[in-house]
Amino acid sequence: MGIRVRCHCGKLQGELETSAVAARAKCYCRDCRAFARFLGNEVEILDGAGGTEVAAALPSGLRFTQGLEQLACMSLSPKGLYRWYAACCRTPIGNTPRDPKVSYVGIVRACLDATPAELDAQLGASHINANTESAYRKIPKTPVGTALALVKIGSKVLGARFGGGYRNNPFFASGSATPVRQPEVISKEARARLY
Repeated sequence: MGIRVRCHCGKLQGELETSAVAARAKCYCRDCRAFARFLGNEVEILDGAGGTEVAAALPSGLRFTQGLEQLACMSLSPKGLYRWYAACCRTPIGNTPRDPKVSYVGIVRACLDATPAELDAQLGASHINANTESAYRKIPKTPVGTALALVKIGSKVLGARFGGGYRNNPFFASGSATPVRQPEVISKEARARLY
């Protein structure tokens, strides 16, 4: 069972296996907001408090089926996360660590082609709130949910690391730490403008 992944114009498409998803979260950090600004689409990506909804998943559960040439990558700093998007229409896809051995992708809700009810049915309705201190307004903290989600995410990441599943990652060249697209690392000045 899967959820369709699709950029807004439909050139980049794929599928995310629901079994690969460990948790759903809303992240209120400045970096996620800066990424939305970089894409020029804050209104569609961010909620009213400045949060980005993501599905924490194993990259091995994501398969691109069309338009892989549209996949692009940026980073807010030389050591920051890789932030993936569709170049054709600047739809966010997800965030990955620079090291593919840390088998994680935060799939951004904006590319999941499903209604809220469909997502709740397939992934569960619960959310965790991360980095709430950076939100535009007071957002409730979710310490218990966050702790449980971190355990679940950690166990999936460790399982992929020791079981070799980390090698199946659509964002990196097979068997290497080389991203499939050359990341655009933006300047300090550009980053300051996005913040």
